Amino acid sequence: MIMFDTVTHTIRGDLKSLLLSSPIRNVILWAETDYTSLILQEAIDCDVLGPQFTWILGSTVELNSFSQADNAKLIGILTIEPVVASAVNEPTNTTLLNAAYDIWQQYEPETFPGAENVNAYALFTFDATWLLIRSLEQLCSITNNHSSPCLSIVNDSFCFNRRLLDSSSLFDIINTDTFLGVSGLVQFSANSTDRVSGVYYIVKNIQSLSNELNYVPVLVWCSSDAWTPHSQQNMIIWPGQSLVAPTGYATIAGVTLRIAVIEAPPFTMTQQVADTNGIIKTKLIGYIPDLLAILQTNMGFIPNITLLPSTQSYDGLIDDVANNVYDIVAGDVTILAERREQVSFTDSIYDNSLRIIVRNTASASPDFWFYLRPFSLGVRLCILGSIIFAALLMYLYEGGHNDALKHKPTISRLVMSTWYPLGNIMGYGVDFTVKTGAGRFLTFSVFFLSLVLIATYQATLTSNLTLRQTQNIISGIDDIKNGKIP
Repeated sequence: MIMFDTVTHTIRGDLKSLLLSSPIRNVILWAETDYTSLILQEAIDCDVLGPQFTWILGSTVELNSFSQADNAKLIGILTIEPVVASAVNEPTNTTLLNAAYDIWQQYEPETFPGAENVNAYALFTFDATWLLIRSLEQLCSITNNHSSPCLSIVNDSFCFNRRLLDSSSLFDIINTDTFLGVSGLVQFSANSTDRVSGVYYIVKNIQSLSNELNYVPVLVWCSSDAWTPHSQQNMIIWPGQSLVAPTGYATIAGVTLRIAVIEAPPFTMTQQVADTNGIIKTKLIGYIPDLLAILQTNMGFIPNITLLPSTQSYDGLIDDVANNVYDIVAGDVTILAERREQVSFTDSIYDNSLRIIVRNTASASPDFWFYLRPFSLGVRLCILGSIIFAALLMYLYEGGHNDALKHKPTISRLVMSTWYPLGNIMGYGVDFTVKTGAGRFLTFSVFFLSLVLIATYQATLTSNLTLRQTQNIISGIDDIKNGKIP
């Protein structure tokens, strides 16, 4: 907020420093027409018009009051003013307007400026007066007390204490009365001091036409359609005679920025290089110096870079910016809520986050033969051969001497002879004992084989189960690319 003193006709403060210290480049000038000219002249003298700033005026001023040399600075200024409905091709009461003009010319022809030069505010005032006349007329027509005038004033001895009787009835009539006036549709409501409809604004743009400055209408506004182009042929000429709308923010072209960077690979690193004279110098390399170089090329600022050691705390960097030691800090500074209270942050330039890759669990199919995996096919065949061989020896040594076998048929003796080594290997045991020395030696051999097989089986099975649970699903990004996991 910049104040203009209407007594001294000066800006309170230095206009140039007040505007240039703000990051915004849009100026809304809300002042009466006479003061608007004075403020614009001071803005010209301070060189804070176009193309640096976009000025929006609340009223039009005479453009010929400025020197010809300043015309280029005035191009691009916008004015926004309320207008009557006819200015935006909406209907008005031309019969009433012509009647008012006839009365004006009849009684004061010397003050009539012509129908084209009547100010819009005069037409607004006419409609306000006409609404009051219509409302008072209606109020008097419905007054039943004929013993006193319909318009009674109390406390008329002092003008500021005068009050109209039945004022609430008058306001009710005003809020219900609707008519087409000389400025457009006139309609009010009890909830607003503005018109319900019939409100129109126009935006004009100062442009150079035939080497002269003129106000060109470019936008119109009404309560139903909002902002629309005034004409498809009328383009907005922005400050600097550009057709591209400015951003509204200050540029930093040619401004020296004090930039602090902190040594933190791979963002900012140092490298010793030799110049053309063979002198060894320290050069900044990494992501941040490259980014600053691109920003400098695109934005045109002058960088004054200070390299801080890796021992510098990040909270200290925030304090330095807040205390105006540096203009900006470029680096891997984490955005925290308490830091936002001290300084402003740009959008994130680097996503530094932890990610966990989890295997998509597929539907597991049961493996009914997993218990056989500890022994290879050769070992399993060797065990089968050992059982068969031991069964034949048992049949030969014990078949004719053991009472549990010699009285049985040949098939039964073969089955019992096979069951003996199988039961001993499995550790289950059998339901008969050997009688011969060869049988006892065979029993010892089979039992010893059982101990070796069971120990080996248990160790191998445990190892396989452990590896199955702990093995790495992937060894690197290539395994993911090659589809090792879903």
